[in-house]
Amino acid sequence: MSRRDERRRRIEGAFEEFRAAVAAALGNASREHRLLADERARDMFEVMLRGDGVDRALDDPLLAGALANPLFSQQLARALVDRVEAFREWSEHGPDELATLVDSAARGPASRPHESWLGRPGTADGSEPVPELWRVGTGVVRSAPEPRRFPVAVPLLDHAHLHVASTHESRHTAEGLVENLLLRVLSHFQPGLVHVHVWDVNALTGSLPGLYPLTRAGLLTVHDPARLHELLDELSDHIRRVHTGVLVEGHQSVRAAGGRRTEPWRVAVLFGNRRPLREEHQQQLQRVARNGLAAGIELVIVDIPITVNSPIETVTIAPDQTATCTMTGAHVTVALDPPFPRAAVPRACAAIADEREARRTRQSTFADLLPEHLWRESSAAGVAAPVGYQDGEPVPVALGDTSPHALIGGPSGSGKTNFLYAMLGSLAARYSPDELELYLLDFKEGVSFAQFAPGRKDPTWLPHARLVGVNVNTDREFGVALLAFLSDEMRRRADAAKRHEVTKLEQLREEDPTGHWPRIVAVIDEFQYMFGERDPVTAQATQLLEDVARRGRSQGIHLVLSSQDVSSIQAFWGRSAIFEQFTVRIALPKSRRVLADMNDAATELPRWHAVVNHESGVRPGNEVARIPDATARGTIDALQAELHRRRPPDLAEPILFDGSKVPALATLPDFRALRPSDGNPTVLLGQVIDVAGSAAKVRLARTPGRNVAVLGSIAAEAAAVLNGAALSLARQHEPGEATFSVVWLVEDAKPFAERLCKQLHDVGHEAFLKDLNDVQQLITGTAVGISGRMTDKTPAPPVPHYLVVYGVDAAHTLLEQKDESKTSGVDRLRTVLRHGPEHRTHVLGWWRGVQRLKNSLSPGAYDDIGAWVAFDIQGKELLSLGPEPVLSWSPRPRRGLFFDRFEHSRPEVVIPFDTGEEP
Repeated sequence: MSRRDERRRRIEGAFEEFRAAVAAALGNASREHRLLADERARDMFEVMLRGDGVDRALDDPLLAGALANPLFSQQLARALVDRVEAFREWSEHGPDELATLVDSAARGPASRPHESWLGRPGTADGSEPVPELWRVGTGVVRSAPEPRRFPVAVPLLDHAHLHVASTHESRHTAEGLVENLLLRVLSHFQPGLVHVHVWDVNALTGSLPGLYPLTRAGLLTVHDPARLHELLDELSDHIRRVHTGVLVEGHQSVRAAGGRRTEPWRVAVLFGNRRPLREEHQQQLQRVARNGLAAGIELVIVDIPITVNSPIETVTIAPDQTATCTMTGAHVTVALDPPFPRAAVPRACAAIADEREARRTRQSTFADLLPEHLWRESSAAGVAAPVGYQDGEPVPVALGDTSPHALIGGPSGSGKTNFLYAMLGSLAARYSPDELELYLLDFKEGVSFAQFAPGRKDPTWLPHARLVGVNVNTDREFGVALLAFLSDEMRRRADAAKRHEVTKLEQLREEDPTGHWPRIVAVIDEFQYMFGERDPVTAQATQLLEDVARRGRSQGIHLVLSSQDVSSIQAFWGRSAIFEQFTVRIALPKSRRVLADMNDAATELPRWHAVVNHESGVRPGNEVARIPDATARGTIDALQAELHRRRPPDLAEPILFDGSKVPALATLPDFRALRPSDGNPTVLLGQVIDVAGSAAKVRLARTPGRNVAVLGSIAAEAAAVLNGAALSLARQHEPGEATFSVVWLVEDAKPFAERLCKQLHDVGHEAFLKDLNDVQQLITGTAVGISGRMTDKTPAPPVPHYLVVYGVDAAHTLLEQKDESKTSGVDRLRTVLRHGPEHRTHVLGWWRGVQRLKNSLSPGAYDDIGAWVAFDIQGKELLSLGPEPVLSWSPRPRRGLFFDRFEHSRPEVVIPFDTGEEP
């Protein structure tokens, strides 16, 4: 063989080996491909099998060939085994767990068989937790090897809307489902807490006929099929009103606001025909669905295609009357509960309507205003309490950051006092004294608030009351004092809020839980008396009221002002900013100018009623409430006795200011606090008109002018001041450490002088009673002693000397006589007045007129009298002795004008003391 043939043979052999290798490789690749394809097919089959469910796959004719293919037998067998294992635990425990869940989340009529509740009106008032689920039927898992039934319930009120989709064959089942749910809801709550609206695109009447007895009680409204826009507008207006009037404290929903439900739920049922609504209706319905749950609006939409951006539960009813719902998923078949008995449904609705009418017409009592448990509520975010009833439902008055102050108007006989009692009693029953403090002031000539302070007949008092003022119609300054106190308290709270870096009382209480930060409610009845004159009192009251009204809201200080005629307050002309803060308006029958100008709802009110408006008096905010009797025996007096029994043991009695009573010196805290000391003594000249009941004080320092004059023509008034001053001095000296010269120079003053001497002797002091015959010698001796010490520069005597002189001017004729040194008694008196205080000699004198006082003083040297109290003297006569504000002073019984030129920038009104038994 040639070399060429050998080479050819080797090449052909190599190619043969290559072809064999390629064939083997391709065969292996084909086999692997087939194996991978089979594995992929088995995986896809198992995915389809488990995704759609074994039962559905077995019934699917398209999968019949694959199910018969031996290639998939292992996957089918494994899926069947897994199904059995998976449902074993569910079959054993799942249905029972679901039944327990529904039982706990759907209490009472929400899930119980209708035999146990249908026909009995509900009792829930919305304050307890609302059922989260409401039963619709019984479910079963279709693919379970051992099917067990379990209850199916859907979320409704406050949680989700409901969408029901049915067919022509199952529409009657859908209506039965809706009727059953509405009956469960209506029978759970007190009649009136749920209002139902029905709209059917196809019928004026006919939908849910069993519920029609509810219409006579206003609990069911059937809407015209051609006027869907009116229903949607009504629901939209309700949402706006709730958001502006209820959800103003930062709450996200009515449910989140907590407490007793004040806004009823509104369930709107819309029956469609499986066609979309008009575009504008669709958009408005979507807005209502999106915002309605927070405002207590529940939509039940039947056979209307809709997509909403809001929680919604969907129930789909098939032609065979079975259903599925989003609550349980596609694999659960729901057998809906059958409609309740046809005859029982209208009877049950009639019973609900009857109960509603009975509640609406029942004469509510004061006891109905009170909570089941006393002192359980917190005032952190505000205070609210019912004051009456409208159609059987409570009408509250709320005071908080957004409704800070209240204005009450009603003419005489309209029931204003009764309303105030109802409001105060309702508040006091809900909030403890640590949560609420009351400051009560009545300007009219009466004692409306006197019962809230301890008295002789009734020693109990309202624990919340910190101040009670009665019979203050002539003491306008007391109203100013209350406003000044509130202004100071407001600043104190604002300073604390700054320290804790917060802005509102609610936040301050969170940051400082150990602090005492109650809400303060100040009630001023007939407040217009404070602004009755064009004088400094009115100006000061207006300024303070505006300050408290503007800034008090954030510090938990609320004003309640009441008046017979608000239109008479001239001080507020042009000051609308004040009344804009009083967003709560309460108008009693025939009241004027309390509500907004175009709101005349109060003109036709019957007696025992009031318009309560939290929206600055505009008409949409009107709520007409019947106010129960709160003044009869066994009403607020019984409540006060119970609250007094519950009061904290360390709680102090309220301060009582009674303008008709004379304050007793012996019981005055400032007098009882006086003790002997080495410092300059303080004389008490009367009680200042302030919240604390403080005394008018003058320090008798060893400086010029530390003498006191009383000006007026009535001996009893002058003696009340002089005797109180002397007795307060006596309390600050040990017996024998002070000398009192008591001089009466007019006959009317003699019994008062004698009584003072006796009282001084009784406490161990040396007191010398002198008359006109002794005055020349007393004045001369005192003046000579002072002059001698001044000449010799000897120290003051160790024992102070107080000259208490009644009717100084009566001795002028006698004192004008001159002695051998050509010096008159008047000159001696002037020496005592000018230089006596530096030598521990002070004059407490009564002059019967301003000019008579001037005659006792050196010409132009009016500062020798550093302090004075004037009674029946006009302000213009006092101008030379005090600042310009004295011009506005007009005398009034048992009231004096006090001014200390070394301490005051403006004079103060004082009430002279009762220093003991009348002579």
